[in-house]
Amino acid sequence: FAYIMTLMCIIGTIYGLHVEDDFQHVAAWLYVAGSLGVIFCADYLVLFLFWELMAFASVFLVWFRRRPESLAVGYRYLLVHTAGGLALLAGLILRYQATGGDLSFGPIGVGSPSLSTYLIMIGFLLNAAVPPFHAWLPDAYGEATVTGAVFMCAFTTKTAVYALARAFAGMEILVPLGVCMALYGVVYAVLENDARRLLAYHIISQVGYMVAGVGIGTELAINGACAHAFAHILYKGLLFMGCGSVLHMTGKSKFSELGGLYKKMPMAFVFTMIGGLSISAFPLFSGFVSKAMIVAAGFEVHNYWAAFLLTLASAGTFLHTGLKVPYFIWFGKNNCSKETWDKAADPPWNMQLGMGIAAFLCILIGSYTPYLYNMLPYPQIAAGYHPYTAYHLSETLQILLFTAVGFFLLIKKLAPEPKISIDLDWFYRMGGRGFLWLAKRPIQWADSCVSEGYRYIGLMPLMTTAKFWSWFDWHAIDGVVDGLAKTVRNIGGLVRRMQSGQLQYNIFYAVSFVAVALVLYVFA
Repeated sequence: FAYIMTLMCIIGTIYGLHVEDDFQHVAAWLYVAGSLGVIFCADYLVLFLFWELMAFASVFLVWFRRRPESLAVGYRYLLVHTAGGLALLAGLILRYQATGGDLSFGPIGVGSPSLSTYLIMIGFLLNAAVPPFHAWLPDAYGEATVTGAVFMCAFTTKTAVYALARAFAGMEILVPLGVCMALYGVVYAVLENDARRLLAYHIISQVGYMVAGVGIGTELAINGACAHAFAHILYKGLLFMGCGSVLHMTGKSKFSELGGLYKKMPMAFVFTMIGGLSISAFPLFSGFVSKAMIVAAGFEVHNYWAAFLLTLASAGTFLHTGLKVPYFIWFGKNNCSKETWDKAADPPWNMQLGMGIAAFLCILIGSYTPYLYNMLPYPQIAAGYHPYTAYHLSETLQILLFTAVGFFLLIKKLAPEPKISIDLDWFYRMGGRGFLWLAKRPIQWADSCVSEGYRYIGLMPLMTTAKFWSWFDWHAIDGVVDGLAKTVRNIGGLVRRMQSGQLQYNIFYAVSFVAVALVLYVFA
């Protein structure tokens, strides 16, 4: 994981060399640092710190697009990840209490899971974008900056897969969750009109394969999850770079506003096609040697339903990313405005170089598997897996062929339309609106009543009492003190006038005082 993430950081940095905003680069590198910190950490406390660094650094890659929509999306993104972080922290606190202070980052007992186990898993799964808590991903990745989306598609979800593989390998509930993700992401990707949101939805589908592989938990399945994460980072990054190039040059990312651009952007077209063939598991490309390993692991443990559904999801992958994306951007009907068409051209050299490196690696690991398989957790098991068998080749080509036929038969139904697909986030958005209405209307009214009651019942008597004691202090206590001071001042003035300064008067006063004192003493 560290190898591919470091490599993707280099590719993403090259791709973004034209960006003059230094803050974007700093945010991206901090984001990568958080992800690598999770990879190398030895205990859950350090994991949590780097986990939060990922969330708070990556949100700036959304905000730096500086649109009202990106500000709102970034705020929602941060709220969701904060909630996931709180679940993770609560689980870690409970685990700390249950284990007597042991927070070492390793396998958690999946045989008898406790509340802390589920809370930690929820924290990881939220970053993996498991439905229904997945809407942050297409929202944020579709609204991020061009270079920010390239970084974001590579790190958050794959770091979550790494954490799941290290802590929850063999957790059976992950298998149905992963299969659900694989199918759910495919369906919404087919319906999507925005290219980058389509790719974001398909991240959910591809991460579903990895989550299912972790849930199966065998050595072959873990190898498959890690291999697919490696391949996915490359080809998904390449696809985001290709669609990002279109957005960078034309300012458009919706299929209903594009079309026929292969003549204007030939290099971006070639690189995007390589990414599409890789993600579709076409032979000689990276997805072919990684995705099937997870399906084979499912058949190996007789989990046939999961293996068949994951195979079905792979057909949907080719349908929308291998066919829909290139057809409606590069071929198909030209829906570009004159301004968009005039601006369309191949992107700067650094963007082409970044895409070229990723495309080369997609072909390399798909054509020569030892480069990938030797880095897997169980290289001996990986060495015994052979993707280029006659059965696997024929099965894959049949799936691709029938999917292509279905696409061209249904091409009118799949034509892009400027619409928004209602997702599951609609329910908690409506719930949020209901909560805000409750807070603004009934609760605010009740709070106003309580405040007014407190003012009349508690505050007004208190103020009346305070005014009385203020009057008493002013007229009684201050009056006595001021009266004594005035008396002393008057006596002092009288004595001052009696003192003339002449010696004979002073002697007279002294003798008179002594005489009066003697008379009083004698007669007393």
